[in-house]
Amino acid sequence: MDFHYPSGRKYVPRYRGNTEDSSPGNKISYSNRGMTLEDDLNETNAYYLEKGLAVIHKKPTPVQIVHVDYPKRSTAVIKEAYFRQASTTDYNGICNGKYIDFEAKETKSPTSFPLKNIHDHQIDHMKQIIKHKGIAFVIIRFSQSEEIFLLEAEYLFQFWDRMKRGGRKSITKQEIETHGHPIELGWAPRIDYLKIIRTLYSF
Repeated sequence: MDFHYPSGRKYVPRYRGNTEDSSPGNKISYSNRGMTLEDDLNETNAYYLEKGLAVIHKKPTPVQIVHVDYPKRSTAVIKEAYFRQASTTDYNGICNGKYIDFEAKETKSPTSFPLKNIHDHQIDHMKQIIKHKGIAFVIIRFSQSEEIFLLEAEYLFQFWDRMKRGGRKSITKQEIETHGHPIELGWAPRIDYLKIIRTLYSF
């Protein structure tokens, strides 16, 4: 099935971190087999909800269906659809009276996070969240090493502005390690980002 952005450009699914190159000579990681960053965050948010810690959900993306095949009367297959509007960020919700809004990204690069994975409208959205005293950040997973970091939006804005001024088009892993906060992959919850947020914002 083909999806297209409002501009008409074809949608290419983001890299899913559980997929490794299985060609000869390449090692295959089974440390988190079958789980993507999205899977882990969805499990984490379900845990938070069950325990009464927070109400945070993945935002649905509205689509417009334009082509459907009906191979049988009882079945319908969507062949083509368009995103109705550009998405903002992946997740939002509330914890202890604090509005939380964040993006989740994975990168195959072992040394940097490419800023092409973030879009202007997402930066604008997060700036509006900060303006209204909300909490905005990005969670980044380095898929090769399975390292996960929380980077506050304020630092993301700095690196974004650097790129816009003609600087490097990525954030180095060292910069993320310096300004971000590592998150150990756990069991319940899988990615305990609230532990970091509570410490940073004292609630």
